[in-house]
Amino acid sequence: MAINALQSAASGMSALNTQLDVISNNLANVNTPGFKASRANFQDLLYVQRSQPGTRNEIGDTRPIGTFVGLGVKVAGTQQNFKQGAFINTDRELDVAIQGAGFFQVQMPDNVPGSVGFTRSGSLALNQDNELVLANDQGRRLQPPVTLPANATSVSIDSDGQVFVSIPGDQTPQLVGQINISVFVNPAGLEPLGENIWAQSEASGPPQEGTPNSDNRGQLLQNFLENSNVDPTEELINLIRTQRAFEMNSNTIRAADEALRTASNLRR
Repeated sequence: MAINALQSAASGMSALNTQLDVISNNLANVNTPGFKASRANFQDLLYVQRSQPGTRNEIGDTRPIGTFVGLGVKVAGTQQNFKQGAFINTDRELDVAIQGAGFFQVQMPDNVPGSVGFTRSGSLALNQDNELVLANDQGRRLQPPVTLPANATSVSIDSDGQVFVSIPGDQTPQLVGQINISVFVNPAGLEPLGENIWAQSEASGPPQEGTPNSDNRGQLLQNFLENSNVDPTEELINLIRTQRAFEMNSNTIRAADEALRTASNLRR
């Protein structure tokens, strides 16, 4: 019946609207360091069964196919792509990128599981206590904390996450801290919180904290940032496809409406 076509097309337009929201968010964050692109996954809904496959007719032949009419589509979920983004050379000693798997750890409020957030953005700065924090509007503190001496003249971070500083009058760099990173069994299961920060969930599994360059964790690159992994060309193609699919579903609604109008006019 045309009423099923109306419902199916309406569900398609609703799902495509969600996909449009996801694509627009990806494009909006094309220059956000450490951002990971998302995609909307779809699944079909229930089916109306009008005839059962495998039934036999009066001479014993088996029906090879059945008759099933679907009732539309819905968004099954949004899935993040944690593919490595391109590296940007900033020549800034407090910019650090992770080459490979892993997340920096930052302190979060108590309402976040473990009070720890995880980020791929290594744009760091110093707060009023000379601690390394994220260079954003909240200034989340690295975990475990790394504090630099007030008289430090330069900072060096090696690939293993060791933080060295140069002190006037001392020719040997001093080790003042260690930057650890965490990996997850299923990073796609992390819960995005905004600020380029994720929280662990039941789906992601617990964080496996350790030093960079160990147990399949990535290494750190000082003076670099990891750019967003959004591919603008791919997103624009998806945008056009979504727009066309939306138009086709709207045409289906018009056709179904016209069919219902024609049927209702038959009694006149």
